[in-house]
Amino acid sequence: MHFSKTAALAVTPLLVSAAPSLETRQAVQKVTVNLATKYQTIDGFGFSGAFQRANLIVNLAEPKKTQVLDLLFNTTTGAGFSIVRNGIGSTIDSSRDYMNTILPKCPSSPTGEPTYVWDGKDSGQLFLSQQAVKYGVKTFYGNAWSAPGCMKSNKQDMNGGSLCGLSGTNCGDWKQAYANYLVKYVQLYAEAGVKVTHLGFLNEPDFSTSYASMQSSGSQAAEFIKVLRPTLDKANLTDVGINCCEATGWSVASQHASQIASAGAESMVYAMTSHEYTSRISGTMRTTRRVWQTEYCDLNGAWSTGWYSNGGAGDGFTWANTVFNGIVNSNLSAYLYWEGVQDRATNNNPNEKLILIDGQNFVVSKRLWAFAQFRVVRPGAVRVAASGGSNLKSAGFVNTDGSVAVVIINSAASAQTVGITTTGVTLTNPVITAWVTDNSNDMKEVVVTLQTDKSATASVPARGMISFLVKEGAVPPVVG
Repeated sequence: MHFSKTAALAVTPLLVSAAPSLETRQAVQKVTVNLATKYQTIDGFGFSGAFQRANLIVNLAEPKKTQVLDLLFNTTTGAGFSIVRNGIGSTIDSSRDYMNTILPKCPSSPTGEPTYVWDGKDSGQLFLSQQAVKYGVKTFYGNAWSAPGCMKSNKQDMNGGSLCGLSGTNCGDWKQAYANYLVKYVQLYAEAGVKVTHLGFLNEPDFSTSYASMQSSGSQAAEFIKVLRPTLDKANLTDVGINCCEATGWSVASQHASQIASAGAESMVYAMTSHEYTSRISGTMRTTRRVWQTEYCDLNGAWSTGWYSNGGAGDGFTWANTVFNGIVNSNLSAYLYWEGVQDRATNNNPNEKLILIDGQNFVVSKRLWAFAQFRVVRPGAVRVAASGGSNLKSAGFVNTDGSVAVVIINSAASAQTVGITTTGVTLTNPVITAWVTDNSNDMKEVVVTLQTDKSATASVPARGMISFLVKEGAVPPVVG
């Protein structure tokens, strides 16, 4: 098997079987990974614990608490998520499922001295983040749904309104005060051992809701970005990236990106961010920045745990294709599901979550395992070209350690034998591991055969998914 030569890695040798029969060889669907054709850098995959959903994990007794955390973050037995999106609260208390603000009472003027109040819990999100750190997660996205109400044109954190000081408002100028507020949040998390790496100041600004919400155009967002970036820099937070603007859909997010560029603030943004509720991802966004899909789920479908049932919106197979489309067809650097966990009562128990927590019990959906198939793609990986095979969707990646990840979806109604090969310099002792997910398997390791033609083959079930990870090994494999 041909791969780019890298430094040797100490890995456990894979079980490698003898070569298949001639008939099986003839049926192999070949996928070629071209390491020379490079696309976007991957920041990772993640989820949110906002609106007090993280408290559901906090309230679990052991060993179930650890079991759920393993499902979310473990890179060997779970989904291996590498991004946590936390909601920055704006409500004066945490009644219902609201997220409380660190500034329950604003000063009388934008230049007044703020009195911040930190409860050390942040609706359970701090605990979730601290646990994620233990699993090696390094990307934490703090995202505000709204500024505190006193800083807005409608004087409340809900029902839309705009940040005072932006074009079109006439309520004083609270831009600097809001920037200071966001910086304080980052500092409080740092003091608790969690480094916030990305910061967002809007959520669905094209939509007014009865809960925390704040409206803005891309041009108005650019006005605030020009205040927030130097405020972060002055606070020695130069490595905190600004994300914007969390539109309800791809088309509006694309408009925001264009407006921010026109306003001269594009270079101050780390990633342009979008949801997929009002318009699905299609094509690539015209921006020089990275692009993240930061929230989407099936809000209507009743809770389901299935992998494939005629292509239902909540099916694991549907989500495998959804994430694949974003990463491969639209060059996303990150894809985040909405909620990692949720209870049965919320919103009539739809497929908003990956894991249902019901009191002290939990149930895992196949959507989680669709994301788990991408755990072979680690932060910093570069997507490379991959193609070939009938009824297959394939994506290739080179991780920062030199390993090569190949993620393949089998759309056929029958199992197929897939063979992967790459263009490039020959790897001395390739050790290849593969895992499959379908109706019966959850990221199950399967036998890989290294053929005499240097390809590696394995069987992927009907409407299933397979992920290969190729590393340099110390022990030569058995060649069929």
